[in-house]
Amino acid sequence: MGGIGAAPTTGGGGDTVIARIVAADKVPWYKKRNLRYLYLMLIPTAMGVEMTSGFDSSMMNGLQNLETWDSYFGTPRGSLLGILSAIYSLGAICGLPFIPFVNDRYGRRVAILFGSAIMIVGAILQGAAQNYAMFIIARFLLGFGIPFAIVAASSLLGELGYPKERAVLGSLFNASWFIGSIVAAGVTYGTFTIKNNWSWRIPSAMQAIPSLMQIVFMWFVPESPRWLIAKDRADEALAILIQYHAEGDNDSELVRIEFAEIQETLKVEMENSTRSWREMVATPGMRKRVLICSMLGLFTQWSGNGLISYYLARILENVGITDSETKLQINLANTCWGFINGLIMALAVYKFRRRTMYLACTISLLCVYTGWTVASANYASTESKASSITVIFFIFLYSPCYNMAYNALTYTYLVELFPYTVRSRGITIFQSTGRIAGFFNTFVNPIGIKNAGWKYYISYCVWLAFEVCFVYFLFPETSGKSLEELAFLFEADEAERVNKNVAKQLGVEDTASIDNVNVNPKQDVEYKA
Repeated sequence: MGGIGAAPTTGGGGDTVIARIVAADKVPWYKKRNLRYLYLMLIPTAMGVEMTSGFDSSMMNGLQNLETWDSYFGTPRGSLLGILSAIYSLGAICGLPFIPFVNDRYGRRVAILFGSAIMIVGAILQGAAQNYAMFIIARFLLGFGIPFAIVAASSLLGELGYPKERAVLGSLFNASWFIGSIVAAGVTYGTFTIKNNWSWRIPSAMQAIPSLMQIVFMWFVPESPRWLIAKDRADEALAILIQYHAEGDNDSELVRIEFAEIQETLKVEMENSTRSWREMVATPGMRKRVLICSMLGLFTQWSGNGLISYYLARILENVGITDSETKLQINLANTCWGFINGLIMALAVYKFRRRTMYLACTISLLCVYTGWTVASANYASTESKASSITVIFFIFLYSPCYNMAYNALTYTYLVELFPYTVRSRGITIFQSTGRIAGFFNTFVNPIGIKNAGWKYYISYCVWLAFEVCFVYFLFPETSGKSLEELAFLFEADEAERVNKNVAKQLGVEDTASIDNVNVNPKQDVEYKA
């Protein structure tokens, strides 16, 4: 895999100083006034971005069960239904080339505001759609705006968060998908009784709510310290680190080391950076990163989740469940169940190693889809109620298996995988392969379900077996290190260079001498709650 070089600020014992300072800090985040404020403001602004995606998929699932929507748009099936869902991904694909420019030039906050504004326009048009074409255009705009917010928000969470909670913040980012999904499932179930076009116009327009929250609350969230340092605004960055990582303690050893690491790491990254897309394949280390994130984009979309997210109604029809209200109830129940287990996975993610969780995820998904396929095949030949119930069981079992890594870890892993200077481009590549896979999936899935029935699920079983092999042989471990330590995951020489510069800046002779730095924070300080 390529060696992990000497990490910056690593003491003689092998543990990083930052890791030891953080481990020694026993004060929970909710007892730290400034950090508590930061995290509460990040909920509607950064963590809440994925609520739009969750709302979209669940809403489209629900609308297919509304007779008013179905008849208004000419009973779309097959390719016509596929393009209604796939256009969202196509819009995202068209927006992706512009994301690194906006994100790196104007900052994470501006990129989120920009994407949110576009999505509000899209949601308004979607709710007011007069025909099939207008609905398509509205969904294209929603898709165009979402990746700007996703790339910026995932970066902001990783770059602002206190080291102890960084993994959990990244995991909760994806978990917010279920909040939007639950709201959409509940709203479409609630509007089911409305016998006119407001039954689908209300949930369609409500897709603007998460974006409105981001625009309202973004003004209360600070910018990424790493972006500020990259823009020669080091004083502002230091002030943010002191305020939120040290509760205003100007003498904090943690902040002193963090600031030194960020400065030196960005300095080396900037020297080696060409600020072009060619940089993404210029070195063996970068090519490994690009390969991993590209395949991760495919895995998060081609693991069978698209079937459940967008076409659960059609899947249920294939196992004899045709009542619209029953399908809506199953959709709502499965969404709530996904939120519960997704939240549990997100909060527990820091306890496990990244690669271990990805292996457990892919292996369990393969087992679930194999069982699902067998049960569906049995129903096709016998039409037994037991087989139908078994399929529903596997649909509900799917979400905890998927959530343990693909939902809980993905953005945490991506932020850790890429250095700052290429982080936006790296996550954009992930978004590109994911959105292309999503477009293909949402367009092809209804055609496959319609024409091949249960046999279509076999293709997912084969692909999931490939995922297991890829993760086992190519995924590196990233847990337990700071973002600056991971910046040179595959570049040992550059890591050692940064190591020496950090030691010099901290006033010690070499990296081993950093052990002399006081790693005991002021645990007796009573943070004002």
